[in-house]
Amino acid sequence: MIIWGGKRGTNFLNDGARYNPTTAGWTAMSTNGAPSGCYFHSAIWTGSEMIIWGGLGNTGYQNEGARYNPATDVWTATSTNGAPVKRYSHSAVWTGSEMIIWGGVVFTPSFVAFNDGARYNPATDAWVAMTTSGGPSGRWAHSAVWTGSEMIIWGGAVSGSFVNSGASYYPTTNGWATTAASGLTGRAGHTAVWTGSELIVWGGQAFSGSAFNDGSHYSPTLGGWTGITASGAPTARYSHTAVWTGNVMLVWGGGNNLGQYFNNTYSYQLPSTMYLYLKP
Repeated sequence: MIIWGGKRGTNFLNDGARYNPTTAGWTAMSTNGAPSGCYFHSAIWTGSEMIIWGGLGNTGYQNEGARYNPATDVWTATSTNGAPVKRYSHSAVWTGSEMIIWGGVVFTPSFVAFNDGARYNPATDAWVAMTTSGGPSGRWAHSAVWTGSEMIIWGGAVSGSFVNSGASYYPTTNGWATTAASGLTGRAGHTAVWTGSELIVWGGQAFSGSAFNDGSHYSPTLGGWTGITASGAPTARYSHTAVWTGNVMLVWGGGNNLGQYFNNTYSYQLPSTMYLYLKP
């Protein structure tokens, strides 16, 4: 596991470390050639490198990035030629050959949400702009997953509201298609995982500030949504984490507008729609 960047107090960090679960040991990462300290950046794993991009830091909003190779402990800057303009709270996915950056926001002095993005190829160190025709409205704090053939964007914040809309982007055609209506209330700070056949959206925050403990799963093949049972579900929360293990979704942590923070874990399984509480 590779941890990098973030913020501590008023300091934006550009350091990190690698954790080996087999040895339970940490190894510090080189900062030589690393991006400027920042947070709300994106990070993806290519299979051999971690790519950091964008964020907000000591130098303001950023559109720079760098690739980190843990085998050599070496950073390599990514090209800024053709890269998206500076932003933070955007999304990033790895397709197997490209990193796709989309959305995000800046505050100058009001929120400006982006509805554009670009694909980055580390083999050529080159960016290709994505079309905005047919794409979703500009937003931040949304979710993004890669299915193997398309990137699905859903939810997030726009100026003055949170949305419950989504769209699929196809790199092979550089085209967008709108996803079916989910029936969920608009939200941000939710989680989304890809099961191999379906997108699962859960939790998040309403524009009013309250938290959700509902969700739904979406099948691109069938083009429809199916609600998730609330029986046994975790306490409503946002800014939690979620991963897909291969057969269950694990939800951990998060908080709500009541000042509660959680350290419990829940397991959700398809298609039995069952939750299992796991002790902290």
